[in-house]
Amino acid sequence: DSVNAITGTNCKAIIYFAGNTKQVVVKVALSAAALNLNDADKNLKEVPDFDFHKVHHQAREIWNEELGKIEVETSDIELKKVFYTALYHCYTSPYLFNDIDGKYRGMDGITHQAKEHNVYTVFSLWDTYRALHPLLALIDRKRTDDFVYTFMRHYEQGGMLPVWELSAYETWCMIGYHSIPVIYDAYQKGILDHYSDYERLQMLN
Repeated sequence: DSVNAITGTNCKAIIYFAGNTKQVVVKVALSAAALNLNDADKNLKEVPDFDFHKVHHQAREIWNEELGKIEVETSDIELKKVFYTALYHCYTSPYLFNDIDGKYRGMDGITHQAKEHNVYTVFSLWDTYRALHPLLALIDRKRTDDFVYTFMRHYEQGGMLPVWELSAYETWCMIGYHSIPVIYDAYQKGILDHYSDYERLQMLN
């Protein structure tokens, strides 16, 4: 018998394929905004194709564009591998948290709608404020702007800037208040110029 959906707290599934099956393509979607199948299904539209090779090609193009923001000139291939592997790691987190329609779960546990920005999560700021965020402020100004937008939503919804945020929850892991130097660096680099003077003052205070 076929099953279209199951719900529960400890669900498992076993899928059997014919013995001559050569390839299986699976699409998976999650939603952090709300705990229901409709929101997860909606996010499947982010990758509309089931053509694995097409998606693979598009992913390579996107990564080449991002990694190509810095060009290394050396004949030592191993050094290039080390550098671009490290640069790739710089993009693994923080990662996108809102659904495809901009909805996300806030620090207050309520679903909110992001406007003209993306919301991110996994801010291990005591690790990243020294080098990762200053680098991204140079090579990825849009994401840096989105990070500051996310910080301000945390402040509105939770009463403080993030310390070590994970999936819209403050873990209170490690010490310090390192979202402040990230905001100030973005301000000094002109990334926050589109905010009003009042908004910038609120951020820096």
